Amino acid sequence: MYVTTFYSFKGGVGRTMALANVAVDLARRGKRVLVVDFDLEAPGLDTFDLPRPDDSKLGVVDFVQHYLQSNQAPDASTYLYESPGVGQDGGGLWIMPSGAPGESYSKRLSGIDWADLYERHDGYLLFEDLKLQWEHCVKPEYVFIDSRTGHTDVGGICTRQLPDAVVVLFFPNEQNLRGLTKVVRDIRAEGTGPRAKAIKLHFVMSNVPDIDDENQILTKILDSFKEDLGLEEDPMIIHRYQSLELLNQSIFTKDRPNSRLAEEYRELVEAIRFNNLGDRDCAIRYLRSIHNIDGMHVDTIDDYTSNLLVKIQTDHHGDGEVLFEIGQVLWSFGNDHDAKDLFDRAIGLGFSRPEVYFSRIEIWLSDFDKPELAVKDAMTILALPELSVGQIVEAIEVLNWSPQYLDQLAEYTSIKSLPIGDQLQVAQGLNSSVSHAKSAYDILLSALSTLELSSVQQRVAQDSFILSSMALGKYTEVVDIIAARESEVEKMSGDDAFNLGMATWGISDSVEPKFFKRFLEYSDSLSDDPLGGDPTHDKTQRRAIALWAVGQIGEATRLAIAVLELWRRTNRFQFSYWRYLNVSGAELREDILEFIAFVDGVTGIKPRFMLSKH
Repeated sequence: MYVTTFYSFKGGVGRTMALANVAVDLARRGKRVLVVDFDLEAPGLDTFDLPRPDDSKLGVVDFVQHYLQSNQAPDASTYLYESPGVGQDGGGLWIMPSGAPGESYSKRLSGIDWADLYERHDGYLLFEDLKLQWEHCVKPEYVFIDSRTGHTDVGGICTRQLPDAVVVLFFPNEQNLRGLTKVVRDIRAEGTGPRAKAIKLHFVMSNVPDIDDENQILTKILDSFKEDLGLEEDPMIIHRYQSLELLNQSIFTKDRPNSRLAEEYRELVEAIRFNNLGDRDCAIRYLRSIHNIDGMHVDTIDDYTSNLLVKIQTDHHGDGEVLFEIGQVLWSFGNDHDAKDLFDRAIGLGFSRPEVYFSRIEIWLSDFDKPELAVKDAMTILALPELSVGQIVEAIEVLNWSPQYLDQLAEYTSIKSLPIGDQLQVAQGLNSSVSHAKSAYDILLSALSTLELSSVQQRVAQDSFILSSMALGKYTEVVDIIAARESEVEKMSGDDAFNLGMATWGISDSVEPKFFKRFLEYSDSLSDDPLGGDPTHDKTQRRAIALWAVGQIGEATRLAIAVLELWRRTNRFQFSYWRYLNVSGAELREDILEFIAFVDGVTGIKPRFMLSKH
C-alpha cells in the first residue's frame, strides 16, 4: 500500500481534479485504489462523476467522532465504499468520503479538537490503526488523500504522518512560494526526525497559462521556487485547460483520454508509480533497472538495496515473476545460491517462462556443476509453447551434455509447431557439433518431406541438409540431392561442385579433380580477389582445398598460410570445411594447420568430416 497526499497551500489549482484523474486512471489500469477525502472544511470529491451508493455514506469525520465517543477505533469498512464500474482488469476504486452530508456535518466537524485528539486521545495511533484497516479491508495498491489547504493540524496528519509521498500542487506566485516553504521544510524534516521517514515530494505547477513567456516572467518565478524549495529539477506542469467540460468535473483520463490534460495527468501517474515498489509493475521495472547488464559480478550489495529487495520480496512473496526478477538481481551480485532458491520458488508459483529456466541452467552449470539438472531444465524449455528460434537453439546447446536427448529433437512440439521457415532457421543454427548436425539432419529431413516449402525454402533446406549430411558422413545422400539438381558438372554452381567433390572423396577415399576445377572456375568468375573479398569467408578455405585437389600444391599452401595469419587476429566463429561444422577461431586454426600438414604429405591425416561416418 502506497499512500500519496495531494496538497496545495492555496485553492484553485485543481488539486482534487488531479487526484480524481490519477485515481481513476490507475483503477482502469487494473490497480486497487482508495481515495480519502481529508479536505474536511471544503470536501469536493463527491462532486465528481464517480458512481456511489444511493444512501448517505459516513466518512472521516464520522470515523473520528465514533472513536471519541467510544474510545475505540471503529471498523473502517463502515466508513468507505466501492465506486462500482470504475476499475478494469481487476482494478477498483474505493472512496472514504469526508463524512455523511447534511446540516449536521459542520457541527460534527467543529466538534473535533484535532490538537486534543492527539494530545489526550492517542490520535496518532488512531490514524496508524486506520492505515492498517485500509490495508486489511481494501488491500489497495494506492491510497490517495485529498488534504485541505494552508497550515493546519489536519494538514500535518495528511502531509507528514500518513503518506509515503506528497504531490505539492501550486500556482507559481509569491503567495504560494511563501506558504509552501514551511510545509515543504516540515515534510523533509520527517526524514531526519524520530521516525526517520523519508517522504517523496512531487512538485506540480498547476493551472499554468499556456502562453508565451516573452518577458521570462514564469522562468524567473520558477527559478525562485527551485531555489527556495530546494528543487533539483523543474516541476511537472499541468496547464490551464480551456474546456467547459471542467464545469462538469469530468474525469479526463476516462472521458477524454487523448486530450493534453489527460496526458499531463498520466505523466503525474507515472511519477507517483515510479517509487511504489508495492506495485508489481513498478517493482519489476526497478529490479530490471539494477540488473548488472554487463554480467560482471560484484562482491556485495549495499544495505539500502538489500533492504529494498527484502521489502519487495515480502510484498510480492506470491508473485513468481517478481521473485524471478529479485533472483536475477541477486545473481548479478554473485549470490547464486539465493538466486537459485528464488528461481525455484518462482517456478513453483507457476512462473514457467523460458528465461527462469535459462537462468537456473547457468547456475547449475557454473556454480553447482550439475549438468544433468541443466539438461532437465533444457528439456522443460523445449516442451514450452511459443518459443523463439533463439531460445530453441540455446536450449539445444545445453543438451550437448547428454547427446542421447538430441536423437528425438525433431519430434519436440516446440519445433514441429514452428512455421516451416523458422524450423529451417533452427536447423541452420545447429552446426557446432556432430550431435547438433544429427539434430539438424532430422529436422531438415522432416521439413523436406512436407509439401509446405516454397521453391526458395526447398533450396535453403537442401543446402543445409547437404552440410549436415557431410558432417555425419552421409555422402550418398549429398550426391543424390546435387545430382537431382544438375547432372552436368560444367553447369553446376560452385557450391554444389565443391560439396559433390567432397562427398565423392568421402565415398571413394580418392579425389576427383573435375568437381574442384569447376568450383575454381565458378568462384573466379564471381571475384578477382583470391580471398573472396573477405579473408574469413568460408570460400577461402574451399579455394585452398580445391587448389590442392587440382594439383596446385604451392598455391594451396600459400593461401592456407595467408588465412592462418589472418585468423590469428580474430576469434570469430566460422564454418570449417575440414569438419563441416561451425567452429571457434582456435578450432579453425587447428584445422588449417592440419590441412597444411596434409598438403605437405604428413601421413595419417584425413579431413575430419571423413572421421564422422554415421
